[in-house]
Amino acid sequence: MDQPEPTDVVVIGMGPGGEYAAGALAEAGLHVTAVESRLVGGECPYYGCIPSKMMIRAANLIAETRRVPGLAGTSTVTPDWSPVALRIREEATDYWNDKKAADRFIGKGGHLVRGSGTITAPGQVTVRAEEGSSGEGSTGEGSTGEGSTGEGSSGAGRRVFQARRGIVIATGTEPAIPPIEGLAGTPYWTNRDIVQAEQVPESLIVLGGGAIGAEFAQVFARFGAAVTVVEALPRLLSFEEPEASELIERIFAAEGIIVHTNSPAERVSHDGTRFTVHLGDTTVTGERLLVATGRRAGLAALGVAAADLDASAGSIPTDGWMRAADGVWALGDVTGKGAFTHMSMYQAGIVVRDILGQGGEQADYRAVPRVTFTDPEIGSVGQTEGQARAAGLRVRTGMTQVPASSRGWIHKAGNDGFIKVVEDAGRSVLVGASSAGPYGGEVLSALQVAVRAEVPVATLRNMPYAFPTFHRAIEDALANLGSS
Repeated sequence: MDQPEPTDVVVIGMGPGGEYAAGALAEAGLHVTAVESRLVGGECPYYGCIPSKMMIRAANLIAETRRVPGLAGTSTVTPDWSPVALRIREEATDYWNDKKAADRFIGKGGHLVRGSGTITAPGQVTVRAEEGSSGEGSTGEGSTGEGSTGEGSSGAGRRVFQARRGIVIATGTEPAIPPIEGLAGTPYWTNRDIVQAEQVPESLIVLGGGAIGAEFAQVFARFGAAVTVVEALPRLLSFEEPEASELIERIFAAEGIIVHTNSPAERVSHDGTRFTVHLGDTTVTGERLLVATGRRAGLAALGVAAADLDASAGSIPTDGWMRAADGVWALGDVTGKGAFTHMSMYQAGIVVRDILGQGGEQADYRAVPRVTFTDPEIGSVGQTEGQARAAGLRVRTGMTQVPASSRGWIHKAGNDGFIKVVEDAGRSVLVGASSAGPYGGEVLSALQVAVRAEVPVATLRNMPYAFPTFHRAIEDALANLGSS
């Protein structure tokens, strides 16, 4: 049996939250062993938030250029994907090399170990090196896969660590691939593949109409692909207000994106050149297929049962200090509180404070913001109207259309959107809100503060909103609060 190596804290997973927690604990003087099987930094900088938003920025420029006629003259635009692909490689991902991120952590005094971590006993983590990983040393010198630095495997490729203070689980999630007949074995894309695309396909089928699917669908349509979105549920963005779904579906139709809702995929085939997705009596064909049907945590492989946690669960329940069990903390996607970088960073701060005994506020999820970066952006916070009613609240809602606002009228082209507020009429405070439109995610910040701080609706009504701004439409939505 391998002799356990002592350490203060083992952090399994070096996504944004894990990296922050591991680095902060190391800077505080603890001996921190961080375990990562892929890239330090996680999904967000290499396959998610950052490269996808670079794509969106470029696609939105194309759309804005096409809006010039009638406002500022004439315009023509010829989409070119090559600068987008190059920017993702050079500016965002360094060609999917995490050396800078790994060195940053090691420079804080941390110890980076490449491989898959499994909890094998209380306070104990066994790390098995990934194929191709090699080299070790306290300075992290040597190649460890994907051009990175860090301590590699020893002996037979397995190392065991015993944590004196505890284990932090920050392993994130993987793309969830549905068990559709014929899908396995085909060259489908996930988000990890599509951000590496060097060319825009002639046609693209997007399986899944959530945030990821909707964002990529619009990007590739604006760069010239014929895009079809397939969603099993009755509407796109099903986790948002129905008005948001209606808005995006209308925009997609105007941009030539074909949408099939209420259409579960029954079978997928690939003839070596094209995909065919069978939807009952309908079939959809395309050169490429993006599977964007959610994420999964994969807790069983992590060995959480050894920490008295349910390996069959979809997420890890935690208390307000992010404690999952005695000597175990969890943060990020695995907690089921939202697969957002800002959530993992928020929770990571709480974990750090708890491990260091610094106190402070516990986790509060009443005002978690989320933004779908389509054009228009769909920002929302707190409860939807349906969730608030299901919770038994006496609900009032208020809504206004962005084009009806002064700034929306000025903006004219590309001004689609709305603001909707959800009030708990019993307490006269907002419990949720949506901000769809140009800069919808930015306008959301004012609504998030209102929900989080439980600002009385009377106070929100009795304050000046800068004119002419998009956020001034909040005033109109509040004025339109109707009966419960």
